[in-house]
Amino acid sequence: MISPTGVTTEHTPTRPAASENTASALPAQILDPARLVAVRRTGLLDTGPEEPFDRLSRLAATLLDTPFAFVTIVDDTRSFWKSCIGVDSTDPAERQNTVEQSFCQYVIGTDRELIVSDARTDPRTHDNPSIELMGVAAWAGFPVRSPEGLVLGTFCVVDTEPRDWTARDVEVLETLSHAAAGEVALRVALEDAEAVARRAEAAAVQAATLATTLQESLLPATLPLIPGLEAAARYRRGAGGDEVLGDFYDVFPSTRGSWAAVVGDVSGKGPKAAKTTALARYTLRAAAARCATPSANLTTLNAALREWYTDDSQYLTAIYATLRSHRDGITVRVSCGGHDPALIRRADGTVETLGRHGLILGWLPDPPLRDQRTLLRRGDSLLMYTDGVTEARRPPDRAMFGIERLRQAVAAAPDARAAQLAATVEAAVLDFSAGHVSDDTAILVLHVPAGHTSPSPAG
Repeated sequence: MISPTGVTTEHTPTRPAASENTASALPAQILDPARLVAVRRTGLLDTGPEEPFDRLSRLAATLLDTPFAFVTIVDDTRSFWKSCIGVDSTDPAERQNTVEQSFCQYVIGTDRELIVSDARTDPRTHDNPSIELMGVAAWAGFPVRSPEGLVLGTFCVVDTEPRDWTARDVEVLETLSHAAAGEVALRVALEDAEAVARRAEAAAVQAATLATTLQESLLPATLPLIPGLEAAARYRRGAGGDEVLGDFYDVFPSTRGSWAAVVGDVSGKGPKAAKTTALARYTLRAAAARCATPSANLTTLNAALREWYTDDSQYLTAIYATLRSHRDGITVRVSCGGHDPALIRRADGTVETLGRHGLILGWLPDPPLRDQRTLLRRGDSLLMYTDGVTEARRPPDRAMFGIERLRQAVAAAPDARAAQLAATVEAAVLDFSAGHVSDDTAILVLHVPAGHTSPSPAG
């Protein structure tokens, strides 16, 4: 049996060989050639522990209060535990079990998550050998997918007692499974980038294309539909760059019917900036599933940055907003971690600042972070942006666009609806800089329509 302190020799079963009969009972998807190629392409099989995966597993075990958490990679014969919190072994040979003994087989076979409160009574799992061999009582896991969408393995947690997983447990687990898949995707993309860099004349063009693709993977494909709000974003990569930079934005649900919106700017560029961006997005999403206070969630991200990068070489700025339906509109609460405050464009065209600057994240253990709130009424808009907007340069004198020009552009915008205001700000920056934007720019606008009538809380 697995014990909370690790695997001991007398309790560790000898890994049985898969027989011809048991192999035929496996889901056909296990043996899918395309999936097996994707598994081998990760290069993770039979490798030792690595902090990027272990940190995610530890976070899952902590947030869900489970003795065990795993990141698994599954080939045609075994489930290899790339990360196994609660199992005290670094030997790859001891960090695996057969596919027949794994619960991962069910996730791969159904191409979706598996949530089991009592493995002994659940008809899907009641005859699984690991109930006895490894003491599995409750199990919850999501697929870890390749960039092409194939199931490589799972991100899962295990309890040795039956339990009912809550909706928030499942939401946190799903968010962290995406983070694990993002780590795999980054590795595959970086492997491709290195191969591209070796291809002589085509290297620069292909690397730029790859960087663009990777950058886009760090941004939401679409913005969610939020009751009572319009949301729009504009993102533009800096000119001449063939490496990933760190500007990002995201919008996602939070607790008690609220929504969260974040805009951030990671220091540096390249693979390290990409990994930090992914860490920031998934950490904030996981934190938002449990807390709606902007400063508290930025503090959580600050702690994650300091744990992840012990050499103090990586930091970021971010502005985080929590939005909630109110009988007179939408309440918004904002906290800034070293980031420019938000701008509020009122329905009458006046412009206000929301948020105190705060301290950059990842720098100190306890950065001073404060929350500031206001009410968005009908026709009001909230604008958040990165410094690629205010630091755009005008040729030939290199003057900066600056906050005052931004306020004037927002106030003079003929239409304050989300998509139109975002486009107006972007056009003003491009016009000022003669179309040459040297730094990435991210613009996010949230607008309360003039016809807004107190929406029901978000789900």
